[in-house]
Amino acid sequence: MEISAALTAILGAFGLSGAAGLNAWLPLLVVGGADRLGWIDLGDSYSWLSSTPALLGLAVLFVLDLIGDKIPALDSAVHAVGTLIAPTSGAILFAADTSLESHLPPTVAVVLGALTAGSVHVGRTVARPFVTATTAGAGNPVVSTAEDGTSLVLTVLALAVPILAFVAVLILLIVVWWLALRARRWVRARRARRAAVPD
Repeated sequence: MEISAALTAILGAFGLSGAAGLNAWLPLLVVGGADRLGWIDLGDSYSWLSSTPALLGLAVLFVLDLIGDKIPALDSAVHAVGTLIAPTSGAILFAADTSLESHLPPTVAVVLGALTAGSVHVGRTVARPFVTATTAGAGNPVVSTAEDGTSLVLTVLALAVPILAFVAVLILLIVVWWLALRARRWVRARRARRAAVPD
């Protein structure tokens, strides 16, 4: 039973970290709220996530990110900041979710969380300029909304059905990086075409 609980916690932690790669603040806010309502137990080490100041601060940051990521000129700055924030969020979530149920060393949990969230975030950041260029920025709010929705679904799955969250993160990583590679090829091809056109 203890092994099963540890495995469940680790799988859920991957789900939360993947969600943080899409929206760094949303899973922190949901997890903090769930702990506050007694739906989950983060333990003493991470109970600060459910404190009133933390929840209010996370709510404000979530709203700012939610709006900023929908604006084409501003989303690049949001993504740049997210390069640091997303891995940090992923690390906190992974460590918090595994701290009570698994015997995973905290350092390993932090590294796994940071790598998972960071990989998802970098992939979406690389792909976003492709969306901006091909839709003149009109597609950015749509993609951003889809990312937010996926982050919420992953967070809920991580708390309710961890195995599904883990599988979803694996699929997400494959899709995001495939799109990122396609976007990079498109950008290179476009530059090559421009360079081939005489002035």
